[in-house]
Amino acid sequence: MNPFDNISPLDTRYYQKAVTKYLSEGSRIRYQLKVEAALARALARKKICSFKIAEEIARACEAVTPEEVYKEEKKINHDIRAVVNCIRNRIDHSSKPFVHLGATSYDIISTAEALRFKDFANSLLIPSLKEFLRTLIDLALREKNTIQIGRTHGRHAVPITFGFAMAEYVSRLGRRTQMIEEKANAIRGKFSGAVGAYNSMSLFFEDPEKFEVEILRELGLKPSTHSTQIVEPEFIVDLMHAVVSTFGVIANLADDLRHLQRSEINEVAEEFRGAQVGSSTMPHKRNPWHFENVKSFYKEFMPRMFTVYLDQISEHQRDLSNSASSRFNVEMLAGFLFAVDRLNRYVKSLIVDKRAMKRNLDSSKDMIIAEPLYLLLAAHGHNNAHEAVRRATLYAQKQGKPLKEVVLATPDFQQFFDKFTKEQMAIINDPEKYIGISARKTENVCEYWEKFFN
Repeated sequence: MNPFDNISPLDTRYYQKAVTKYLSEGSRIRYQLKVEAALARALARKKICSFKIAEEIARACEAVTPEEVYKEEKKINHDIRAVVNCIRNRIDHSSKPFVHLGATSYDIISTAEALRFKDFANSLLIPSLKEFLRTLIDLALREKNTIQIGRTHGRHAVPITFGFAMAEYVSRLGRRTQMIEEKANAIRGKFSGAVGAYNSMSLFFEDPEKFEVEILRELGLKPSTHSTQIVEPEFIVDLMHAVVSTFGVIANLADDLRHLQRSEINEVAEEFRGAQVGSSTMPHKRNPWHFENVKSFYKEFMPRMFTVYLDQISEHQRDLSNSASSRFNVEMLAGFLFAVDRLNRYVKSLIVDKRAMKRNLDSSKDMIIAEPLYLLLAAHGHNNAHEAVRRATLYAQKQGKPLKEVVLATPDFQQFFDKFTKEQMAIINDPEKYIGISARKTENVCEYWEKFFN
């Protein structure tokens, strides 16, 4: 297909070849063929057919192409029976009866879906997330002592360090990545038949549940404690929730870094490469478009989680109300991986302007001491410290004077200053020292999550 004939931007503008091995339409069919091959081998081990027949079926499964399956489906209008027919077309007449024997469509579909999502997570998604986590750890440690004004409600608060700000995302991303790894490896397959009661397999085996375990073991999967025609949907729901909530973390980071690139803040910058253009009409513009792009991806894929929740509901033992909608789950996974990789590339090359951070801190420096001053006055016996300092800040702002100058000249405060320790007084004189344990906390967070790589 000509790429310009595609509809989804994931197949053109945001295309990543690596994901096609797990998330493409071709991969969906190839994983179903893997499951059919595993079924044949399990039947041979149970002496339902010979190993020669099982291997012939397995070889046919490797040879069948998605194109021929689609061609067959157009004729018979059933996707899994098309897979079965294409396998049967490549084997001897004596082997044909054992293709798909005892299975229902969703024994194949649910199991194949579980396997390819698990493989995608372990082969591509989790390694990318860990690489990004490594990038954030390196950035946080490098900037652990870089003083920055903290911001709450969009307003200057008290000082932190830029490394401390990044350590927040180390912690959040680390915990979400753990959750994705847990949920991807908890995903389940099934071989329990048309309604989940093992009706067909009980014709051949006294304990069909053991046979189910045996088939799934070959694929690296386990069954749940119960299934109907489909696997309990919560396994997919849990994985997709882990992905979407992690998407929220990286979108939050992208948004923070985007805001720090505002002209009036200008504390970080996205690296511009080669002949990159920021604006079609303003040659001087350098826009944070990669960070904006990640937030835009989040806005597209986060609402799709609602559909995943709707797909939990299937009437009685099975209906087809999720048959179309669930096929779009792969787009959420592909979009998320693209966003992770994109953000990782540009956080790696993030330009941190320490002078701008100091300039912004200095613009609020006079008022930063209000919090430590109030707390220290209260601790040393002032019976209405918060109100007294609040009035002092209003007076300082009205007079255009530094707060420190005002409070040092206020007789009401003098008796308390004598009680301050040398270290406490140093913070009042130099609010840049009022950063708590920002650097140490950054180190502790990074040390904790570095264990994730071992």
